[in-house]
Amino acid sequence: MTSTPDELVAATRELALAALHEITPASTVGPAAGHTVEESGAVSLRFENRLAGYPGWYWTVTVAQVDDAEPTVLEVELMPGESALLAPEWVPWAERLAEYRAHQAELAEKAAADEADAEGDESDDADADESDADDEHEADDDHDVADLLHAGDMDGVDIDELDESDEDDESDDDDVELDEEEDESDDSDDEPEDDESE
Repeated sequence: MTSTPDELVAATRELALAALHEITPASTVGPAAGHTVEESGAVSLRFENRLAGYPGWYWTVTVAQVDDAEPTVLEVELMPGESALLAPEWVPWAERLAEYRAHQAELAEKAAADEADAEGDESDDADADESDADDEHEADDDHDVADLLHAGDMDGVDIDELDESDEDDESDDDDVELDEEEDESDDSDDEPEDDESE
């Protein structure tokens, strides 16, 4: 007579532990942690794992009983639980290589685009510098023309002031000449007249 799952679990617990001790030290096997009834009618018993490096994993022993035969162990394995740390899914080398090459092509395109943008910015800056230089040159030309057309001012010198200073110099020269003539006349007056009587 076939046992129910609960009866099978109770009857095979010692059998499952004996199977585990054949593949791993008893110190790595913890207390029972439940069971699962498989679709085929087999039962998977779980035991806590104390093996270092596998937190969240469980020792699992699947047992079955056919008709009136004694229960038998089908499989013993270490299975991850919900909180187990898992390795990433394995990807064939050909797919990884294709992804790598595609990523390298994207990086090359991005680098080329960045370089083109940088060259465009440099040419824009050069054009802007040329236009600024042209504007400054035109401003200098306008300034030079304004200096030439201004009323007598050239290179910061006021021509009118020069004319006034020249007139002042001429009047000063005239005054000096007059003073010299007066001095000469005074000197001639001071000279004693020759005594005719002598």
